[in-house]
Amino acid sequence: MLKRISALVLAGLTAMSMTACGSGGGGGGGGGGGSITMGFSQVGAESGWRTANTKSVQDSAKTAGITLKFSDAQQKQENQIKAIRSYIQQKVDVIAFSPVVESGWDTVLKEAKDAKIPVILTDRAVDSKDTSLYKTFLGSDFVEEGKKAGQWLVNEYKDAKDPVNIVELQGTTGSAPANDRKSGFQEVIGADPKFKIIASQTGDFTRAKGKEVMEAFLKSNPDIDVLYAHNDDMGLGAIEAIEGAGKVPGKDIKIITVDAVKDGMQALADGKINFIVECSPLLGPQLMDLAKKVVKGEQVPPRVVTEETTFTQEQAKQVLSSRQY
Repeated sequence: MLKRISALVLAGLTAMSMTACGSGGGGGGGGGGGSITMGFSQVGAESGWRTANTKSVQDSAKTAGITLKFSDAQQKQENQIKAIRSYIQQKVDVIAFSPVVESGWDTVLKEAKDAKIPVILTDRAVDSKDTSLYKTFLGSDFVEEGKKAGQWLVNEYKDAKDPVNIVELQGTTGSAPANDRKSGFQEVIGADPKFKIIASQTGDFTRAKGKEVMEAFLKSNPDIDVLYAHNDDMGLGAIEAIEGAGKVPGKDIKIITVDAVKDGMQALADGKINFIVECSPLLGPQLMDLAKKVVKGEQVPPRVVTEETTFTQEQAKQVLSSRQY
C-alpha cells in the first residue's frame, strides 16, 4: 500500500510541476494550462486484473487533477468506438483506451486526429500501420511474457525424454495479449519437438470460461501434462475443473499463468499454480504523466514498457502479503 500511495503522490507532483511549463494543446481546454479532461474507454471488468487497472486509472486521475470521463465497453469493440466518438463530440483534451481487439481502429482514430485530440493506447496495442493515429502505447510486452512462460517450461522439463502434452487457454480472440502471449510461448517451446500443444482454445480471460473450456479439454485429452493460461483468472477456473476431475493441480498437471493478481498468487503459494509471469495493471500514474505531456504538445516515447517480473511458489509466499491487487 505504501508503494502505491508513493506512486500516486509522485504522479500528482509530476502533474503539478508540468502545469507550470509547456504550451500547445489537445481538442479542448486543457492545453493552455487549465484542467485536463480525459476520455477513457476500458475493455470491461472481465478479471481481477482489469478491475485493478480501472481503479488505478480512476485513482490516479483524481490525484493528478484530471477530469475523467469513463466508459466500460463490456468487451465489445463497437461500444469502444461509440465511446471514442462521444469523447470527440465532447471535445475532451485527450483520449485513452485499452483496445478490445487489435484491428479495426483506423477510421475512428483518424476522426480523433482530425479533431486534434491526442490518443494514448493503454495495456493493449492496435495493428494500424499509421502510427501517427496515436501518440504512444503504454503497457506490457506480451510477447516477452509468453517467452518467459515458455522458458520456465523448457527449464522444468529439460531432462524429460517423453512428449510433454500442453493445453492452452487463450485470451479474447483477436486481442493483443492473446496473440502475443501465444506467439512468444510458441517461439520458445517450438525449438524442442517434445513439447506438443494438443489443444488451444479461448477462455475469454474469464474464470467461468476457463473452467468450462478446461472441463472440455480434460474429457477429450486424458493425458495432459501442462496448462498454459493467458491469465490468472482462466487458470483459477481451470483449477476447479482439474480438481473436479479428481486430479491435483500443480502436480498431476503443471500450471503456468500470466498476471500475478492476488488470487493467482495465493494459488501459486499453495502449490496449485507452478509459475506466474507478472503483468502489472497499475498503469494509472504513468498514464496521467503521459496525458499531461501530450496535451501540452510535448514529445513522448512511442512505446512505454512497464517493468515486470516472474514468480515461483517460494517468491509468491514472500510477497503475497504486500500485493496491491
